[in-house]
Formats: sequence, C-alpha cells, structure tokens
Amino acid sequence: MSINQNKYLNDLKIKFESYAPISDTSWKLIKDIAEIQSVKKGEILLQSGQIAKEIHFIIKGALRAFITDAAGNLYNKNIFLEGHFAGSKASLLQQTPSHFTIEALEDSTLIRLNYKKYRALIDQHNDLKNYYIAYLEKNWVIEKEQREIALVMENATERYLHLLSSHPDISDRIPLLHIASHLGITPTQLSRIRKNLEKDL
Repeated sequence: MSINQNKYLNDLKIKFESYAPISDTSWKLIKDIAEIQSVKKGEILLQSGQIAKEIHFIIKGALRAFITDAAGNLYNKNIFLEGHFAGSKASLLQQTPSHFTIEALEDSTLIRLNYKKYRALIDQHNDLKNYYIAYLEKNWVIEKEQREIALVMENATERYLHLLSSHPDISDRIPLLHIASHLGITPTQLSRIRKNLEKDL
C-alpha cells in the first residue's frame, strides 16, 4: 500500500473516531471494504433514478447532489467537500431509486464503501454501531435541523458567511451558481451579497 493510500485511510479513520472510538479489529474490517477512487470533474457517481449501492468519503475535491425538476431546472440539494460522506441515504436504506444525481465538481479523490458490506459490519460490531448512531445524530438530526432553521431565521448574507466560515476557499473552487443554489438564492443575489461584503471590508 502506498504512502498516499495509508494517509487517505488514516483520514477516514480520524473521521470515524471523531464520532466514537473504533477497535483495531473493526478498523481492519472497514479498511478491507474501502476502495480508493479518483474521479474527474463532471463525472457522475449516482444518477437520479438509480438505486444507490455505495457511500463516498471525500479525501480531496468536491461533489454536489442536485435535483432536476420536470422543466429541466437544476437545484443543488447539497455540496460536499473534504472530510464529508456523500450518498443518497434514503436510496441506500430503502433500496429505492435516488431522487437526485451526485456529480464531481472538481477532480476528486474518494474512498468508496459498499453499503451492504458496511452495514453488515455495523450490525455485527458494537463500536461501529456506536459510531453510526453518533454519525446519524450529528449529520441527519442536529445539522439538518440547524440548516432548516438557518433557511428560515438567517438572511442570505448570514447563510453565505456561515458557509465561508466552514469553507473559506469555496468561492475560488466552486462556480457561484452552484453556491447560490445551495444557499437557496439566485446567482444575481449572491453577486450582490459578495459586492456588499467587499465594500464593508
């Protein structure tokens, strides 16, 4: 295994252990099902209508999940950057077609986990179960609720500043139309916000 591969897997281990301690035995089992994957900008990882089979941990790069409406308009559901998992949770859990598409916004390095094997390991090992519960609570309960509250309580400028505080370089990496869609505003509104912020500096 190359130095890079070891580093990538170590990044994944750090992510797991940020939620709960993982034994060496359990970690070895996770490592055995982990595949390092390079994807090019524009590559599709999951097509709307497909049943999801994998989750992806982002080592380097950016992905977006987007929905296409009946008129062909695209809406970004989420932007995923380094250190995050990406996948269609509902499709994975229910084995139903995904409602959105996942696309690479940059050349990216990912760790791919087969979801069936991953879930089997979680079901069989208490430390992995503890990690999974903590992960779901933080990402699918607490952060989801915070995002929903922010959409109602914060104005668009506050939402943009909040995004910048987590990812200061996002505007240099990702087209503004994708960021605007992620924030629930138009590209014109985002341009206006950015101009006003520059004036205030």
